Amino acid sequence: GELDEQLKEYINEWRKQRAKEEEELKRLKEKQAKRKEIRAEQEKKLAQQKKEEEERLRKEEAEKKAKEAEEKRKRLEEAEKKRQEMMKAQKEKQTAAGPGKGGAKKADSGMGNVQDARREMTKTKEQLEEEKKISLSIRIKPLELDGMDSDGLKAKASELWEVIVKLETEKYDLEERQKRQDYDLKELKERQRQQNKQKAIKLGLDPEALTGKYPPKIRMYSKYERRTDTRTYDDRRKLYEGGWDVLCAELLEKTWKEKMDDWTKRPKTKLPKWFGERPGKKAGEPESPDDEDEGPAEAPAGAEEEEEEEEEEEEEEE
Repeated sequence: GELDEQLKEYINEWRKQRAKEEEELKRLKEKQAKRKEIRAEQEKKLAQQKKEEEERLRKEEAEKKAKEAEEKRKRLEEAEKKRQEMMKAQKEKQTAAGPGKGGAKKADSGMGNVQDARREMTKTKEQLEEEKKISLSIRIKPLELDGMDSDGLKAKASELWEVIVKLETEKYDLEERQKRQDYDLKELKERQRQQNKQKAIKLGLDPEALTGKYPPKIRMYSKYERRTDTRTYDDRRKLYEGGWDVLCAELLEKTWKEKMDDWTKRPKTKLPKWFGERPGKKAGEPESPDDEDEGPAEAPAGAEEEEEEEEEEEEEEE
């Protein structure tokens, strides 16, 4: 019975402990859920604030860009108006001056045209498109045809016809000027190519070395000396000429000359004359001519000594 009572107490204690643990776990889960809700609300607020801030910055940026575009448009409009007034005054001056002074005017405005062309080339496509729109908005004025009678419409039509003729004239002048500029550019490029050719020939390079898209490779003096090669093409071509072939030819020439000198300095001897019939003579052959012009045959020193010895031996025998 005591064992059963102890077991019941142990089970009751375990149940109480388990109930406490379950209550603690439930409380922690509720706390975690509340924290998740609070964090979600905070993140939502932060996202809303960030979105509002981005929207505000976007609006400010758009307003700033619109303001800059408006200022630029106004500036370009003023520049276009000034240009139109200047062109109008220039045309009036040219018409007043007459055709005799047109050449000097064109010659004076050459550098200005070059500067304008350079300035136009540095602009982007967007800038050019924007300037084109502004220029067209200034040049193309809206037609006010309401309330016009037939005479007014005829006058308006004749005015528009004159404007079209003037614009076509300007277009033709600009096209001719562009053709002339293209021809000048071609001529300058050809002149530059010829100059680069001459420069390459002076440097000892290939004539087309400086006329390509990329500059020529730097030729080093050798792979061991890090300095540029300043020798001409002829110097480099003659660098490996000769060598052992030349030395061998010089040596052979020297030995041949020595042998030739020895041969020319040899003692010249003549055979003794035959008395009677020459040996080996065939019947009917003419007699061999005598060397009367030359002196007597010079016998070598050894032969003379042998003759003297033979004479002495004969005398002793007698």
